[in-house]
Amino acid sequence: MQAVAKLSKCPSSPRKMRLVVDQIRGKGVDEALNMLKYIRRETSGKIEKLVLSAISNWEQKNDLRPEDYDLFIKEAFVDGGTMLKRLRPAPHGRAHRIRKRSNHVTIVVDSKVPVDMGNKTEAVEAEDQIEETEE
Repeated sequence: MQAVAKLSKCPSSPRKMRLVVDQIRGKGVDEALNMLKYIRRETSGKIEKLVLSAISNWEQKNDLRPEDYDLFIKEAFVDGGTMLKRLRPAPHGRAHRIRKRSNHVTIVVDSKVPVDMGNKTEAVEAEDQIEETEE
């Protein structure tokens, strides 16, 4: 089962965001988070939060712990958003147009290990029994 996280109307250019997203596409979630921590770009912090959100969405959707299922980034893409158009004064009474770009980022997380939805309740009950025996 896959989970999706989206970031809309992020105020940076799609070209700058794609530089970061292209580096984590197809990687494991842990590896991607480690990479994002050390990428020296402003957008890497936003992508890191988005990956954490996608992991949380997967966890809520499946009621399973993500550590056991080897999650990876299945899809990651950046679309252009709305553009704010501004004017900047130029010589001889003219004006140059400034385009302040925004973007939308979508990240899809999936597990390499197949998640058996039929036995999901049994797996949760087994985890509960293990926790009770440890206490």
